[in-house]
Amino acid sequence: MDRAQAVAAVIAAVLLAACGKSDRIVVGSKNFTEQVILGEIVAQHLERSLGVKVDRKLNLGGTLLAHQALLNGQIDLYPEYTGTALTAILKLPVSRDAAEVARRVAAEYSSRWNIEWLPSLGFNNTFAMVINGGFETLSQATARRQPWKLGVGYEFLTRPDGLPGLVETYHLKLDGTPRSMDLGLLYQALKQNQVDMVAGNATDGLIAAMGLTPLRDDKQYFPPYEAALAVRRTALEANPKLRESLAALAGRISTEAMRNMNYQVDGQHRPVRDVAKDFLAH
Repeated sequence: MDRAQAVAAVIAAVLLAACGKSDRIVVGSKNFTEQVILGEIVAQHLERSLGVKVDRKLNLGGTLLAHQALLNGQIDLYPEYTGTALTAILKLPVSRDAAEVARRVAAEYSSRWNIEWLPSLGFNNTFAMVINGGFETLSQATARRQPWKLGVGYEFLTRPDGLPGLVETYHLKLDGTPRSMDLGLLYQALKQNQVDMVAGNATDGLIAAMGLTPLRDDKQYFPPYEAALAVRRTALEANPKLRESLAALAGRISTEAMRNMNYQVDGQHRPVRDVAKDFLAH
């Protein structure tokens, strides 16, 4: 093979690789257990139903990092929550009407960024203020004489649907500055008495497994957080069968099923890939 042939072969290989890559769908997720599980479920489902290679960019980071990756085209889709999209991304006022929140989010994502917001996957993962026991509601807990040592994820401190509004709504008394930490460490910190209240999620499998108590949001402070997929419209146009395949996941994941999968990963230390595979097999 002479030099010209060698160069031509290299160019052909590069073009072939580029063509192959363009056919792939890239699924992303944020950086906590539930998100990684959902991302893996979507990836495996697409590989099975469409017979395509799916690239995974899971565990990307927080909300704004995942959203920016979607805008930049680094990923084609990722799971998000209506309340998070409304307040943290769109910067719109908090609403407690689930249907209205979903409608508003879908309309804004479409008009602002050409991103489609698909129907709910089937569960609402609202924030849950969790303690070791002794109270049932947030109002009861805030009546406690001594202030609470609070543990939170990094985003909860500044989100408009997070700590500032919670303190204002319930007049929650805090013992100093809340301790911010990775979401995966919250419940261990609570059990080890490093904190005595944490801001977790309703679908966290470790709540029941560790005998903890999620406080009822009796003043309905937190907005709905229906889980759904945010998808770039260009990806849907490039893959004609993608919309139909993703639609098959709508309403399929119940709160109980999501909580159980989270526990299998966090509590039983099963690989995410295996948990996702078992879910899709049923």
